[in-house]
Amino acid sequence: VQLQASGGGLVQAGGSLRLSCESSGSVNYFNVMGWYRQAPGKQRELVADSTSGGSTNYVDSVKGRFTLSRDNVKRTVSLQMSSLKSEDTAVYYCYVRAKQFLWNEWNDYWGQGTLVTVSS
Repeated sequence: VQLQASGGGLVQAGGSLRLSCESSGSVNYFNVMGWYRQAPGKQRELVADSTSGGSTNYVDSVKGRFTLSRDNVKRTVSLQMSSLKSEDTAVYYCYVRAKQFLWNEWNDYWGQGTLVTVSS
C-alpha cells in the first residue's frame, strides 16, 4: 500500500494551499483518514482526521481555517488550508487506517510527507 501526497510548497502568510493524498495498492476498506504534521524540533501532531462513521476532528489551532475531505471511492484524503500562519510551517503526512478484506485487522499507513512553508 502506498500513499502519495502532493500539494505542499511555499506560501505567504494569509494564503492558501491544498494537500492531496491518494492511496494505491491492496486496500478496500478505509477507517480513519487524515493528516499529521511535524514542525522542526517538535513532535508529530494530528492536524485533522475523519472516521468512517462520519466524524471529523481538528486540532484547535486549525479550526475554522482548515477543511478535511475524503473520498472512499477515489481513495483520497485532502486538506484545504486557508489563512495560513507561520506556525503552520511543517512537514505534513497523510495517514490512513485501512484493510484489504473485511476479516483483516486494520493497518496504519503513512505517506512520505510534503513540506509546507509559510513565510511571514
